[in-house]
Amino acid sequence: MAGNEDLEKLSSKELHDRAVKFAVRHGDVRFLWRLLTSIPAAEAAAGNVGESEADIKWVLPMLDDYVHAGDGAVAEVLRPIYLEYLTEHS
Repeated sequence: MAGNEDLEKLSSKELHDRAVKFAVRHGDVRFLWRLLTSIPAAEAAAGNVGESEADIKWVLPMLDDYVHAGDGAVAEVLRPIYLEYLTEHS
């Protein structure tokens, strides 16, 4: 796995993809749950307040968000989580 400086150069989408792929491959349910529970706050921070409220109330939208957590402003807000996780496992 790349060092922290190399990871910092990646886009948030690339970080998301790497972190999720690593977690799935290693059965790291704790990270995946952390990611899922962080998405509503990331949606709100990215200006998607309505989406955030829906995520808090419904699990299925959270699963959909999990798939798209590497896209756009939400990925930027979640970037520190991806960096921390990948750095810990490099």
